[in-house]
Amino acid sequence: MTYALTYEVPADEQMYQLVKDGIGPETPEGLIVHLVVKSDGGLQHIGLWESKGDWQRFHDERVEPAVHDVLSAAGFVEMPPDPPVRELSLVDVWSPG
Repeated sequence: MTYALTYEVPADEQMYQLVKDGIGPETPEGLIVHLVVKSDGGLQHIGLWESKGDWQRFHDERVEPAVHDVLSAAGFVEMPPDPPVRELSLVDVWSPG
């Protein structure tokens, strides 16, 4: 079952790029689409995955280590909690192809 979610992080585009570089170029298993847009509080992430398990595995195995590395390099001694994730009720995805 598809899994759609959104969350917001207090980061800028430069920090996002550092995290993305740390995640690596390999497309995560189960990813359908991932959008990042500017918001008042930083960056809002919107994701669509084949399953919640695919998202959780990607988050645990690739996102968390990359975020930890970037924040440690920026001088953070203690890691902030994960941002709240809001599940979305997907109605449709329309894309060319």
